[in-house]
Amino acid sequence: MQVFVRVAEMGSFTRAAESLGLPKGSVSRQLQALENQMGTRLLHRTTRRVHLTQDGLVYYDRCLDLLSMLDDMDSLFQHDPATLSGKLRVDMSVAMATGFILPRLPEFLQHYPGVEIELSSSDRQVDVIRERFDCVLRVGELKDSGLIARKIGSHALINCASPGYLSRFGMPVRLDDLGQHAMVHYTQQLG
Repeated sequence: MQVFVRVAEMGSFTRAAESLGLPKGSVSRQLQALENQMGTRLLHRTTRRVHLTQDGLVYYDRCLDLLSMLDDMDSLFQHDPATLSGKLRVDMSVAMATGFILPRLPEFLQHYPGVEIELSSSDRQVDVIRERFDCVLRVGELKDSGLIARKIGSHALINCASPGYLSRFGMPVRLDDLGQHAMVHYTQQLG
């Protein structure tokens, strides 16, 4: 459709091909295929100029309407950050909130002044749908395949021990040694 519209507006296969960054032969083949598909001639071709036929004029007008609607649909999901507004309900772990999000929240709110953040911070499994969260940030694997997830970063978890514990029970050297030590396990079930 876009190739046809460009040829119709420029009146030339060569100029349309150049403006689209396509080979002239490709533009010509696409329009030939379009005319075959439509079962009618859309363009009068001469050695110097391309003109719309009556059917081509009707098709051109419809193409403009459809391309305009497609542009409108695309713009529904491509927002200018300055125009974003509304309430955003977010839940995340306490550690993530205090360590990463809260220190950066003032800058975010300054950049997106129309956005109101309702922040919930808990380490429990939340029901995203029932509790009406727009976004939930968690560490680990997503168990519920009915939710949409996107990896936004990596975070290393490490084992730590106090000097007193190590002097009393010794330093683990191999992974197998960890089985002999008292440990606190952190698990995050994402539901």
